[in-house]
Amino acid sequence: MVKICCIGAGYVGGPTMAVIALKCPKIEVVVVDIFEPRIIAWNSDQLPIYEPGLDDVVKQCRGKNLFFSKDVEKHVAEADIVFVSVNTPTKTQGLGAGKAADLTYWESAARMIADVSKSDKIVVEKSTVPVKTAEAIEKILTHNSKGINFQILSNPEFLAEGTAIQDLFNPDRVLIGGRETPEGQKAIQALKDVYAHWVPAERIICTNLWSAELSKLAANAFLAQRISSVNAMSALCEATGADVSEVSHAIGKDTRIGPKFLNASVGFGGSCFQKDILNLVYICECNGLNEVANYWKQVVQVNEYQKTRFVNRVVSSMFNTVSGKKIAILGFAFKKDTGDTRETPAIGVCQGLLGDKAILSIYDPQVPQELIQRDLSMHKSELDKPPHLRPVNSVAIEQVTCVGDAYEATKGAHGICILTEWDEFKTLDYKKIYNSMNKPAFVFDGRNVVDIEKLRQIGFIVYSIGKPLDAWLKDMPAVA
Repeated sequence: MVKICCIGAGYVGGPTMAVIALKCPKIEVVVVDIFEPRIIAWNSDQLPIYEPGLDDVVKQCRGKNLFFSKDVEKHVAEADIVFVSVNTPTKTQGLGAGKAADLTYWESAARMIADVSKSDKIVVEKSTVPVKTAEAIEKILTHNSKGINFQILSNPEFLAEGTAIQDLFNPDRVLIGGRETPEGQKAIQALKDVYAHWVPAERIICTNLWSAELSKLAANAFLAQRISSVNAMSALCEATGADVSEVSHAIGKDTRIGPKFLNASVGFGGSCFQKDILNLVYICECNGLNEVANYWKQVVQVNEYQKTRFVNRVVSSMFNTVSGKKIAILGFAFKKDTGDTRETPAIGVCQGLLGDKAILSIYDPQVPQELIQRDLSMHKSELDKPPHLRPVNSVAIEQVTCVGDAYEATKGAHGICILTEWDEFKTLDYKKIYNSMNKPAFVFDGRNVVDIEKLRQIGFIVYSIGKPLDAWLKDMPAVA
């Protein structure tokens, strides 16, 4: 029996290993993490992350060939293949601060693997890492190997939160990068054999290490670029009276462009896009490619501009002040069908409104109150740390309350900001909500989920990103 161990029980490690266990019943899969509360949650009925379909997969395998443990060293020592899926946040200080990836956790994992290993191992990069990381990890392992052979593979994940289980069941491609040596090719084949249990051979792409590492950064940069492109068009649409949905539909019909990732919004979020682009920028700068670096920087800058523009639109529409006014925030996760709030645009929007002394009432069906308070009160450098290294208590913000449903959030509010595209926000009783709000009542739709005309007939003043402006809003331009 092949034994697989995955270091890191987060959004990537947990679901990926659960699906491998389900599809490969003869392989023993152990997910390890030093953060004990996370392991306890994986072994309970309340998993630490929300992902449609994940519960069923875990329950089918847990205790049979899928295990979750905090005994990291034991299971790493026993494994044939070790996946490393640890956090690689952007550095906050020192060389490359604000752009380069912080590989502290990766390096400590590599040193631990070298220390405890008593047999040859294949070590697989699952975290998103900078190009040439494998080379650095290889040096650490080789110099501490005590005669044991390690082969390094890059096997980047291409999961989208909210559809991760389906993405794992039916991937567009599985990418495996390794050394172009006989030993490297043998390691590639070993990992390929695991995925071949359910992934067709033509979808398993084998490359050299550097191509695999760069492909992941490039894929995320291209996806984020599409979002920033359509968001840039949304600002122009508002200025000219065009409708960004119609523009997106028209250009998406071009088969060379395609319709995906062309929905205008308040901005992209999630753990990867911004981090990976900044990493790409840093790599370009280190290689003297400043024009290329500046090109990719603009993708992040447009994303920041979109959030600022949204906040300015809210404030300017409401008589240029939201001080002391209750604003309902519907949705805090960075997208629907996940409880993940990493880099969510809601953080920037809420902080912008709090800066103007608004009173926020926040509802999200999957994000707990403690997480919202933590995200709004803690500095970004603290949020990027693993849970066990963060400050124990975040200071609750008095102007923020978290509530259990949308009707409670909107009661007595002056305005509503829709910041996540949860399906339930499309079917709310907006007549009931309007009657409970202060007048004039505003809806600022950051995800283009509401029926604008229907809401205007009820009496709302509606702003929807990239849509022709309400007459009220035309007289109050947003200055970004």
